[in-house]
Amino acid sequence: MNQEVRDTVSEVVFGVRLPCVFLLNGVWMDVSAEEEQRCRNMPVIPSRASVYAEVNQEKPREYWDYECHMIEWGNIDDYQLIRKLGRGKYSEVFEGVRSPLDEKCVIKILKPVKKKKIKREIKILENLRGGTNIITLLDVVKDPISRTPALVFEYVNNTDFKQLYQTLTDYDIRYYLYELLKALDYCHSQGIMHRDVKPHNVMIDHEKRTLRLIDWGLAEFYHPRQEYNVRVASRYFKGPELLVDYQCYDYSLDMWSLGCMLASMIFRKEPFFHGHDNYDQLVRIAKVLGTEELFEYIDKYQIALDSRFTEILGRHSKKRWERFVHSENQHLVSAESVDFLDRLLRYDHQERLTAKEAMDHPYFYPIRENEPRNKHDLSTPTSVANSGTPGSLNAPLGTPLLNNSSAGSSLPATTQSAQS
Repeated sequence: MNQEVRDTVSEVVFGVRLPCVFLLNGVWMDVSAEEEQRCRNMPVIPSRASVYAEVNQEKPREYWDYECHMIEWGNIDDYQLIRKLGRGKYSEVFEGVRSPLDEKCVIKILKPVKKKKIKREIKILENLRGGTNIITLLDVVKDPISRTPALVFEYVNNTDFKQLYQTLTDYDIRYYLYELLKALDYCHSQGIMHRDVKPHNVMIDHEKRTLRLIDWGLAEFYHPRQEYNVRVASRYFKGPELLVDYQCYDYSLDMWSLGCMLASMIFRKEPFFHGHDNYDQLVRIAKVLGTEELFEYIDKYQIALDSRFTEILGRHSKKRWERFVHSENQHLVSAESVDFLDRLLRYDHQERLTAKEAMDHPYFYPIRENEPRNKHDLSTPTSVANSGTPGSLNAPLGTPLLNNSSAGSSLPATTQSAQS
């Protein structure tokens, strides 16, 4: 089969068989049943994490074989529910009190799910206990009558992100994303993908300037070239690999989700990619990152693109990030923030920054310089990077991407190169 052909397979939807089509040089074409079968049988190109790929192979089997994990149950009588904090697809969450010291805690009561999934979440939380900015699992209990399990966590005095994010300064955004990257690098270094990074799962106590990454219900152990379920992550934060049904993904999925958070924070657009369903989600991404770049990605990994995209994908050129800058957000957007964003929101998961690489990016220079005092001073530091020229990646904190008088001007040269 011609290597220039991007292929899709036909599907049966509501009893109607959709035609199998190819994308050849930008033109969708019908194909025969024989070609369709070849589409189905064509293997995708496997991928391997660029970092921490062998972690689980180097650890004892009991570390990652959660199905054999024996849960140690605590005493449910030690806890009392105080008030409901929220609910999700798989659980209900309450503020609680832990006896005998009346310590605040958070109690996550799990809805009926497979025992395998419960064991996975517990094992991962136990493996990550004590990790930087990882929510601490305190106990696991079970109702004696209903047999419903519940997870007990440390309490975080969280501020709802929809309120908090509107008040964050440029420095605050850098600071909290840096703290989140610490959590991601730690879990990745332990061979674990979170697979549901989003604002709802990032608890921030702004008064104490502390952050915790929560909800490890979709997290999974990474094994090289293993095929994983693509029905993970929340729609607005799903990486392209999930939307094109590429199962051989890795830790870089979390970095795409982080990029979506960054974009929504600096551009004050929540969510940044606002798809109505999973198909529209990829279209929204393509309208920003470009369709030609998408085709290059699926061609590289020989991914069969769902035929439903033939009618909705269209043709779109890659947009420059300056298009999202306006008077209400320009104080949050700088040359280094745009360069950082551009290195996260990449179709090709192998091209995205790792968590460790992200922490070394110039965007976080002010944070690294002030790290010892960050948790003790709520104000923006008065002395940060003072070298560099406007538009350079070493420019002072808050160097605007656009000047107030030139909202339609070009990106700085350093950022333009990242977009080319």
